Amino acid sequence: MLLKNKKILIGITGSIAAYKAIILVRLLIKSGAQIKVVMTPSAIDFVSPLVLSVLSKNKVYIQWQEQNEWNNHVELGRWADVFIIAPLSCNTLSKMANGGCDNLFLAVYLSATCPVVVAPAMDEEMWHHPSTKRNIDQLIVYGNKIIEVQDGELASGIIGQGRMTEPEDIIIYLEENYFRENTLAGKKVLVSAGPTYERIDPVRFIGNRSSGKMGFAVAEAFYMKGAEVVLVSGPTNVSTRFKGIEIKKIENANEMFNTCLQYGNSDIIVMSAAVADFTPIDVADQKIKKTGETLQLNLIKTKDILKRFGAEKKTNQFIAGFALETENEMANAVKKLHEKNLDCIILNSMNDAGAGFEKDTNKISIINKNETISFEVKSKKEVAIDIVKYITERVIK
Repeated sequence: MLLKNKKILIGITGSIAAYKAIILVRLLIKSGAQIKVVMTPSAIDFVSPLVLSVLSKNKVYIQWQEQNEWNNHVELGRWADVFIIAPLSCNTLSKMANGGCDNLFLAVYLSATCPVVVAPAMDEEMWHHPSTKRNIDQLIVYGNKIIEVQDGELASGIIGQGRMTEPEDIIIYLEENYFRENTLAGKKVLVSAGPTYERIDPVRFIGNRSSGKMGFAVAEAFYMKGAEVVLVSGPTNVSTRFKGIEIKKIENANEMFNTCLQYGNSDIIVMSAAVADFTPIDVADQKIKKTGETLQLNLIKTKDILKRFGAEKKTNQFIAGFALETENEMANAVKKLHEKNLDCIILNSMNDAGAGFEKDTNKISIINKNETISFEVKSKKEVAIDIVKYITERVIK
């Protein structure tokens, strides 16, 4: 869990979007983060400090002095790993941009030594007003980071820009920009995912049931280790939550082959895509009509991407493949490992409960030339972490 034990200070200002702060606090606590909350006096008109205190498991800070106790604004600003202000109202934005300090919240902001991130929320006309743009630009000059507003229904009832970014997206932003590891910093990683569709005619194709979930999870796990990741994906409904992962969409095996070769100099290559072994020799220009009792398709072998990479393997390059088998699993996987000159092969069997296409779980064995390491059934995200951990330990020595 990337946010486990991370110290996050949440600032809440007087905006109708303050209700989203409750969701943000809840999600961060579930992610294992430590949370403290500071509010402007006007924010309590929109969201209950009691609710936030219960959810964050900490006192909520609002006034300079409460019950004859002074609230140390300097201590709060130094405690946090990051200070996220969500929502940021137009009024507080103006005060922050111009050095205002008429409440505890602003004093915490001005004395904060940690990174500050703001998620504005206001009506569209306010958001587009020149003074707002000037204030946003000034915050950027100060070194603060801005999470862009979203389009949607606003409190005034109009549809437009000004909605605060959703809590789930704020968490992704924090993970991606502040809590990525640097273990694989500087390393380039190529991952393939999903199926390929080999066209028969304009409406039909030969394909398989690969969802792409495993490959996308592997790409994300590498990215969160600090690597520069390119993901080549066949047709799939899966998406990545991280903007920093470069995605190349392809359809057929030949496109997969050509696109992957463009990144053949990557430090780490993990081919998890279920690439078709055969493709039609001829593709009909028009939809094939049902005119007879049988239909003959002439197929030809597709180019073997892994074999090409193995044959041209660079010094210090790590290449891993996947093997989905239905019989003689271990023998077939080991044969593939040697024939394609791989550093390891990741075996999963259709005979194992919880493994295979279209599932959210998988059960794998990682096989190299000296050993086999087997894992129990886990979520594909957890399996991806196991795979990346295994490869990282052998790449970073």
